[in-house]
Order: sequence, then C-alpha cells, then structure tokens
Amino acid sequence: CTVIFTRVATKDLHKPISILFCNLAFSDLFTSFSGFWISTLFITNPDITIFGSKEMLAPYALYTTAILSTIYNLVSIGIERYLAVAESMRTRFRVARNHSIAVVLINWVLAFFLGCLPLMGWNCLSMGKNLSVLYSPFCINYLIFIAIPNVVVAFIIPLFTYLRIIIILRKRKLRMKACGQATSTYKSAEIQVARTSIFIWLLALISYAPFFAGVIFDAVNQQCHADLYPGVYIFRNCTAMLITMNCLGNPIIYTLKGKTLGAKLRTLKCLSTSRSRACTI
Repeated sequence: CTVIFTRVATKDLHKPISILFCNLAFSDLFTSFSGFWISTLFITNPDITIFGSKEMLAPYALYTTAILSTIYNLVSIGIERYLAVAESMRTRFRVARNHSIAVVLINWVLAFFLGCLPLMGWNCLSMGKNLSVLYSPFCINYLIFIAIPNVVVAFIIPLFTYLRIIIILRKRKLRMKACGQATSTYKSAEIQVARTSIFIWLLALISYAPFFAGVIFDAVNQQCHADLYPGVYIFRNCTAMLITMNCLGNPIIYTLKGKTLGAKLRTLKCLSTSRSRACTI
C-alpha cells in the first residue's frame, strides 16, 4: 500500500516503469490478501485445507492468479529495463504509457484465465484419482501445467534481460575507455544492475523453489493425506509464508533499489548519444 500511494502521489506516474511498479505492488497486495483468506480458513476449519473441499476452490484460484500476476509483472519489468538501456532513443519513446497499460491488462487477463481454470471445471472434486495431496481439490496435471512453464518464464527471461543489460553496459564502458572518456558512470550502473539482479534471483529462488519442489513431490507421491500429516503440510505452509515474504521483498528491491537504478539508466540513455558522437569525432 505504501508503494502504491507513493507512486500515485508522485509526478512520475506517467512513466511506463512506474505503471509496472504500481501493478507489481497491487499484485503483491492481492497475493497477501488471498493468502490471508486461506490462513483464515485454515484457522477456522483445518480439515478443508488438508482434505480439500469446494470452499477451497475460490481462495486457491485467487491465490494462483495473484502469484501468476506477480511473476508476469517481474518479467515485464525486466523486459522494460532491457529496452530502456539496450535499444536506441527512439525505441525508448516507443515504450510508452499506453504500451505499459496494455502489458498490465494482458498480464492480468492471462493470470485470471490460468488461475481460474479450476473454477471453470478443471478440478478433482468429483474424481477419485489425479487428486493433489497438498492442494486439494486441485488436480495434479493442473498444478504441473501451471508450475513448470511459469517457473521457466520466471527464471529464464529475467536472467537473459539482466545479463544482457550488464553486457551492454560493459561494452559501452570499454568503448568509452578506448576513446579516453570517463567510465565511472557506466561502472556504477553495471555494479548496480549486477547487485539488483542477484537480489532478484535470490528472492525468486527462495520464494518459489520450495513451492515448485512441493508440486514435484505431489506429482510423484502415492501416499494418502493421513500418512503425510503433519510434516508435509507444515512444509506446505512454509512455502506459502515464503511466497508472502516475496511480496515484502519486491517493494524493497524494485522501489528502493529500482528507483536509483532507473535514474542511473535514464542518465546513461541521455548521455549515450553525445558520447557516441564525441567518440566518432
């Protein structure tokens, strides 16, 4: 909420990256509220969260939607940062406010569609097989369908974008150094991007890897609920806590560090044209 109110109150709301930051904060807020709903159901009636019931379909669907929206927003921010520093000045103007709004809408439509598939009928309420043990009444094949592609998207695309930014900044630094220009700005930006990308990867790894491991365990497990209680369900609750902690870490990385990073990258964009002309001369 602090991130949303701060972004709305500033004059930078019209910038594409600010729209993505606000949407990421809203996704984290949505994740926290849906997780709180599941926690309330667990406190009031633990059996329905263990053995599954119709009441758990809507909370789990909203929770899945919120997580998918967060992942898609993180990927969108990485792509926007790559376009901001890697392409030419005219490409920077192409990534306009309307494009960011369109990306936000596409992210939410895709997240709602994939997350609400169990509400549309892809669940195991009436089936005696293929039932998830950890996330009943979800089906195993639905969890695999959701988890594996999105884990690949969440890790591969940000890896590519931030590594490309670091490589581009290093090449520009070497080019300026060869022309006898100062390279301290590029060195500072390179260090900042490297640190931020490391934080992003560590946070995503700590937050989502245990959940993915739980889905894999759920897919290969053949035991019933009673045989796994309580240890596996404690692990399931810990994975939910880690995902919630990710909602607290995103504002720190993308707002506090991202603000400095964005200013540094915008400075580089403004200076790149004049420095290239000086190098040519």
